[in-house]
Amino acid sequence: MTGIWAVLPVKELDGAKQRLSPFLAPPLRRALMQVMIGEVLDALTAARGLAGVMLVTLDPWATAEAARRGARVVTEGARDGHTGSVTAAARILAREGQGGMLTMPGDIPAVIAAEIEAVLAAHAPAPAFTIAPAHDALGSNAVLMSPPLAVPLRFGEDSYFPHLAAARAAGIAPTIVKLPGIGMDIDHPADLAAFARLPQARGTRTLAFLRENGLA
Repeated sequence: MTGIWAVLPVKELDGAKQRLSPFLAPPLRRALMQVMIGEVLDALTAARGLAGVMLVTLDPWATAEAARRGARVVTEGARDGHTGSVTAAARILAREGQGGMLTMPGDIPAVIAAEIEAVLAAHAPAPAFTIAPAHDALGSNAVLMSPPLAVPLRFGEDSYFPHLAAARAAGIAPTIVKLPGIGMDIDHPADLAAFARLPQARGTRTLAFLRENGLA
């Protein structure tokens, strides 16, 4: 067995963040998503303890960013939604004999490398499942499992407690890690203000972007 790989699913950005459409026009939504993905990639590539970073995407911008940062790109499952993308990546990692998979979304721009390292440090020996919930305790903003297919995943707005149940059904006691940066996803209009109030958001490019555009 080798190490733990981070998996970042990135759908094509032209239709990104539809729930923010009352506040942001399509070009701004795309630009916001690019800034957020860049910050998540910065944290992942800076974190110690990962064997590598994999993007599941067909988006040209995301592909170029991955190449610039030395991340791996796969296209298998890239148009199968969040769950399909992550599951496809887990299958690839399992085939390669990798030790585990950490997956996070691209819309948690306050994440820092130290939080990722905290998730890795909390992770038990395989078989193991570690999860960091969203700030509303509904979403699953970081999932780490070893081996990569240890627990079936199903992402969505209410995935946190179902993921805990899935781990237990697989005979694994889940480890829960609550972290402010990982927990703060930007998906709904109310999240913009919540993100701006987060101490860890200070100094992020995302907060600067929101302020420049009168959104924070």
